[in-house]
Amino acid sequence: MRTAVVWDALRSVLAERTAATGREGLDIVDAGGGTGGFAVPLAALGHTVTVVDPSPDSLAALERRAKERGVGVSALQGDADDLGELLHRDSADLVLCHSVLEYVEDPISALTAVAGVLRRGGAVSVLAANPVASAIHRALVGHFDEARAVLDDPVGSWGDRDPTPRRFTAETLVELMTATGFAVGAIHGVRVFADLVPSRLVDGEPGAAEALVALEQAAATHPVLRDIATQLHVLGRRA
Repeated sequence: MRTAVVWDALRSVLAERTAATGREGLDIVDAGGGTGGFAVPLAALGHTVTVVDPSPDSLAALERRAKERGVGVSALQGDADDLGELLHRDSADLVLCHSVLEYVEDPISALTAVAGVLRRGGAVSVLAANPVASAIHRALVGHFDEARAVLDDPVGSWGDRDPTPRRFTAETLVELMTATGFAVGAIHGVRVFADLVPSRLVDGEPGAAEALVALEQAAATHPVLRDIATQLHVLGRRA
């Protein structure tokens, strides 16, 4: 439910890239892919997937998940900006960069490394936390000073205890991706309502989950609702 919008976009990219290359199985890199929430399903579709992640525990969990699903996924320990050292240049059709830019030391360096491993015409899928949503969520739990701090802070943090070092608006993501050589495509809001609706309204109610997914899909490109989503999803292509 929380990733339906992202999967919709990825399926479209995969279909386009498959048609362009004539290859049913694409080469995919999941930077910061952790335990394989995206990597394993992509491998199950017949693609060759490599996960690069700094956590050995996450990579071990990835390997267990892949084994349970009966698919092969390559696991490499490293950070997003290590991609150029870990992988060959021009070797990937698609790179996932989900919930990574918020934590890396230098987002420009990370996306430059992503561009280096992509083939011409290849795509990057960027998913990042949105400061506007963080302000809404802090206000809803009564932390009004922190909500205001998010809006005032250049990197969208609400304070020293904030576990997310930085957040990105749609505008700052587009600027970042353009600066690193990507042609920016569709922008979607992810989890517009899913993080706000109480679980009791969804769990156990026939058809409620499906209806919420449909609502999320409708809101993902809405000109106002998109910009209050918990996360923003941007597709970019290497020219």
